[in-house]
Amino acid sequence: MKLTKHQLGALAVIISISIWSAAAPILKWSLAETPPFTLLFFRFLLATLIMLPIVKKKLKIKFKDFYKILLLTLLGLTFNLSFAYLGLTLAESINAPIIASSMPIFLIIGSIIFFHEIPRRKEVMGTIISLLGVLIIVVRPVDHMPLQGFIIGNMFFILSILSLVCYTLLFKKFKLSYAPSTLLFWMFLLATITTFPQFLYETRTANSLATLDFRGTFGIIYSALFSSVLGQSFYNYAVKYLKTDEIGIFTLLGPVVTALIAIPLLHEQITFPYLLGSLFVFFGLIIAEAKLHYHPFHHLVTQKDDF
Repeated sequence: MKLTKHQLGALAVIISISIWSAAAPILKWSLAETPPFTLLFFRFLLATLIMLPIVKKKLKIKFKDFYKILLLTLLGLTFNLSFAYLGLTLAESINAPIIASSMPIFLIIGSIIFFHEIPRRKEVMGTIISLLGVLIIVVRPVDHMPLQGFIIGNMFFILSILSLVCYTLLFKKFKLSYAPSTLLFWMFLLATITTFPQFLYETRTANSLATLDFRGTFGIIYSALFSSVLGQSFYNYAVKYLKTDEIGIFTLLGPVVTALIAIPLLHEQITFPYLLGSLFVFFGLIIAEAKLHYHPFHHLVTQKDDF
């Protein structure tokens, strides 16, 4: 069976969301002893080295596009992942994909702010319900964690998603014509540079290199190879061929993947407030999107444009 570009885009975003959702508990496990920016710096450095032989014959970019790539790097990698890693040091990993599932709501808000789109009544109602669910997740009590740090960690997750929303909107707006591997190489290289000062600070204040154990090393390898190179490649491909609301709805896969790993690996628990908040988020999404047929796998069997 020959898949269309739209179908391949749907498959690509499913893979990327699954990789990133699995990364949340894995990285929280890795962050037990190793500071966040040390993991981030080596993640981007390793990803850059992996991409270099792939892209060495097509490194050239236009000077006028450099600032666009730098902005995409800051939003899609540096800020997005810095906030995510900081969130994982304070909050439970299962919160990350639920909050990420609200991405379609933030995309709607972003479209209103940046593109001056007029929201439908259902979008307004769904947005309010989903944001209420996010609020329940953010402030729910957790027995084994300080409430203040827990809330701050969840706020970092929200900032991470806001960065990714801005990245997604700008990525579609810029319409850069480079090969995905070329764009990724430059983004990883710039992310390595922009996280170096924080890494240097950690080495001097926390002796982070001495605390880099097996868990930290595994987290670097997983995040560099799978989350950065493969996950980002699949996501960028999906952004190219799917609409923004279609991309956002795929984040509903995230909580399932994360829970399957977080429960046995980190012994995190699914509590009633967590379930209640999740229901609000998903119910709001259904109302806002008003497209019950947008189950992720629906896109694999629709659209007839040729590949």
